[in-house]
Amino acid sequence: MCELMALSANVPTDIRFSFSGLCPRGGVTGPHRDGFGICFYEHGGLREFKDYLPSCQSAIAEFLKSYAIRSKTILSHIRQANVGGVSLENTHPFQRELWGKVWTFAHNGQMPIEQVPQPSYYQPVGTTDSEKIFCWILSELRSAFNADVCISQVSAYLHSLCNRLNALGINNILLSDGDAIFAFCSTKLHWVARKAPFGEAQLRDCDLSIDFASVNSDDHVSVVIATEPLTKNEQWLAMKSGEGRMFVNGESSWHDFGPEIIHKKSEPTKIAS
Repeated sequence: MCELMALSANVPTDIRFSFSGLCPRGGVTGPHRDGFGICFYEHGGLREFKDYLPSCQSAIAEFLKSYAIRSKTILSHIRQANVGGVSLENTHPFQRELWGKVWTFAHNGQMPIEQVPQPSYYQPVGTTDSEKIFCWILSELRSAFNADVCISQVSAYLHSLCNRLNALGINNILLSDGDAIFAFCSTKLHWVARKAPFGEAQLRDCDLSIDFASVNSDDHVSVVIATEPLTKNEQWLAMKSGEGRMFVNGESSWHDFGPEIIHKKSEPTKIAS
């Protein structure tokens, strides 16, 4: 399957350290060789970078490891294709407009695409189960609420939608409107809070470390969310199956543990997500 990563912070933050730890999993320390994507929210806009090449080989990924783009909200994804071919239209994160904002979505999991509910408004461009899931979730939000709602107000509703999808298959997701990040754990998702007093962190997948005290002010707070912990000397918290969390300005602002769901291993297949 795939791996997810996101950042929520109270000030625009440089994610190059964490991104450098994710990239080797796209073909060196992990099998996720079927493209990568990353989105940076900035002042109401969105910078998006995607490649269908492995993140360990992509010149775009190499550029992003050296070019500092600071953002309070970032979503990233490295792909191991299951459903849908290796192509840009099937590369996460996906984006759509809702209520005058750009919403982004990344998914780790797999479920029969024909069992994903048919979206009532948004339609997929590519052929993945993931994009169809995103289109359905946004269509449901569009039907249930109006434009004066913010993502933090619909946490419980998003959680109920994700639990409904969770009954169909594996459904680890990250969803954002630029102000907040909603995370849902189906099988595997971790997060780490970074705040003063800062210390040194060492990446698990490459020989790189950083002293956060040298690059952050004392009032800086952030959260990094990832499928697997990116560092080996920080306290990462494992989310439970069925758990949903909302992250705003570098803090966990809402959570619901929900019902735990035990997933059976699916049979190997040549088509995937």
